[in-house]
Amino acid sequence: MATVAPESILKQLAELWVTMGKEGQEESGQGVLRACTMTLVVLAEESEDVSNLGETLAALMPEHPARAIVIRLRGTAERALSERVYAQCWMPFGQRRQICCEQVEIMASDAALADLPSVVLPLAVPDLPLILWCRSARVLARPEFRQLAEMATRVVMDSSGFADTKLAFEWLTGMVSSGLLVGDLAWTRLTRWREMLSQVFENRKNLERLAGPVRVVASDTGPITTRALYFAAWIQNGLESLGAQVRVSIRQAPSPSIELAGDGIAVRLERQGETLVATVDGASQCTNLPLPNDYLLLREELAIVRRDPVFEKTLASAARLAYATE
Repeated sequence: MATVAPESILKQLAELWVTMGKEGQEESGQGVLRACTMTLVVLAEESEDVSNLGETLAALMPEHPARAIVIRLRGTAERALSERVYAQCWMPFGQRRQICCEQVEIMASDAALADLPSVVLPLAVPDLPLILWCRSARVLARPEFRQLAEMATRVVMDSSGFADTKLAFEWLTGMVSSGLLVGDLAWTRLTRWREMLSQVFENRKNLERLAGPVRVVASDTGPITTRALYFAAWIQNGLESLGAQVRVSIRQAPSPSIELAGDGIAVRLERQGETLVATVDGASQCTNLPLPNDYLLLREELAIVRRDPVFEKTLASAARLAYATE
């Protein structure tokens, strides 16, 4: 059985910085600058594209420099842990000195998951946030995950990776009720949609025309997705706070969309390729809406450092909708 000693990894990191500092002095005479604002722990399956994940982390580092600890999960393989260390570096435009962040990669089988907290905790940078980004829906269901989550300042996951929507909401609401700060990339994907809908109702006349019963229809490319439930719940909460009576339905459609229909107004937002089309009473306007990648989504999530009451309220409402739309 292979094991990983945190002291050994820290020693390797120290040696790495000494080597890089000497090389930087020889090449530019300025050495390297070490940058770190957090510890970012990533849980990913071994089968994931290594280069794709590496590109995401490299893109994040200039804005959110971190000691990244990437834990690659090997499933039911023989109980084992192994590691390697290296650095992510970039050179800002117009400068000659490189800025670098540390990265540790750990391979772990399911049988070794219980050992991970004792490895990760000593590697976390003292007095800085520890963000846990779990890319594996499978490992979320394992009891060992909870120990890792409790070490984190914030846990980020993607509920769209769950085959069972209700199970995803059960997990999320359970984590929030236990006091953990949680982020969901399925919710993050709705940021531009929510901004566009909010702009429609910045016009007070449009808002006033929502008096009376309002019908909300959320559509997505799956039968019932967490994204559609989040959007419908967010709209329902907002309208009910204004005194409206809201009826929500979820359906499957060729492309994601949201519709609001009242006695005096009809609003529809729909993705068409990389464009978001907003139609109010037959008049449409378009805005660019590229499909968000992991880098863009996580960059937004890493900027959130406190509890998000809007997300937590929407999560609770979306979980209720998930059962009401059976």
